[in-house]
Amino acid sequence: MIIRSKAPFRLGLAGGGTDVSPYSDLYGGAILNVTVNLYARTTIVPRTDSKISIHSIDQDKTFEFDATSELKRNSAIDLQIGVYNRIVRDFTHQPLAFEMTTSMDVPTGSGLGTSSTLVVSIIGAFVEWLELPLGEYDIAKLAYDIERTDLGMAGGKQDQYAATFGGVNFMEFLPNDKVIVNPLRTKKSFLNELNFDLILYYTNTNRESARIIEKQIENVKAATSKPVEAMHQLKVQAFQMKEAFLRSEVSAIGRLLHESWINKKEMASGITNSDIDQIYETALKAGASGGKISGAGGGGFMMFFAEKNNRYNVINELKKLGGNVVNYEFTQKGLDAWTTR
Repeated sequence: MIIRSKAPFRLGLAGGGTDVSPYSDLYGGAILNVTVNLYARTTIVPRTDSKISIHSIDQDKTFEFDATSELKRNSAIDLQIGVYNRIVRDFTHQPLAFEMTTSMDVPTGSGLGTSSTLVVSIIGAFVEWLELPLGEYDIAKLAYDIERTDLGMAGGKQDQYAATFGGVNFMEFLPNDKVIVNPLRTKKSFLNELNFDLILYYTNTNRESARIIEKQIENVKAATSKPVEAMHQLKVQAFQMKEAFLRSEVSAIGRLLHESWINKKEMASGITNSDIDQIYETALKAGASGGKISGAGGGGFMMFFAEKNNRYNVINELKKLGGNVVNYEFTQKGLDAWTTR
């Protein structure tokens, strides 16, 4: 028996950062995101020899353990271990023996929600294997708890819910970790045009998002006026982006992305740097009307909106800067798991 799962990565188009506590607890957050056909993948093969083998394709490393109820932390595979320990603690109450293989279609720290999406994928494989009674909200909340509480990783809430639910969603983040996922009914022609106009560019750099997020948290706790006001504006722009999606106003997307980028840079130090600024200015000069970095900032993926046929000139100019334009399609499906024999 072989159990497989995959969970899609997301593009956060507006409101990013307002899903992070304590901002979401104090003011409420809102984000519009959409998932793409780039995935975190997990395979589990049950074993009968009381052993656990975890193979990370991305790190090209394999780790072997005796099947115990709690595995010791290992920074190279903390996510895999964190999920296993919680599954045993909350559900099976006894050790499991298996071989696990994980992989991602994008590099770690690239700004598409890699850690959270991988956690969702791993949980999905266990849910399929063990037939656990968990719905979409349950899986997303469990993924959030494992990362933020069990592993102590700084971050927000949108990635876990985007990976689990999939599609185009307007998400609201309220006190006491309450999350409401609102799937948007959008015209296919609008999404096709947005997919054509929205360029996904990998800068060939990655970053440790936790440091940027920790600074953002500090700014909110200290009620630092400029960063907090910037986050208020990001939330407003999430509602404006939602309206543009529902009204199929393609031409508004570039402007809203640009305004979001201006505000995002005010949230915390480290979100941008001279290289990112150069990439952004190059895209604008080549014909993009707006864009932003994906995720917390500091590196990874950027996205740019270029209407009509401007995308080709923008792509040509971006390629000169040493990064890669990545082809993608929007996807309507989130976490998917299945068994093969």
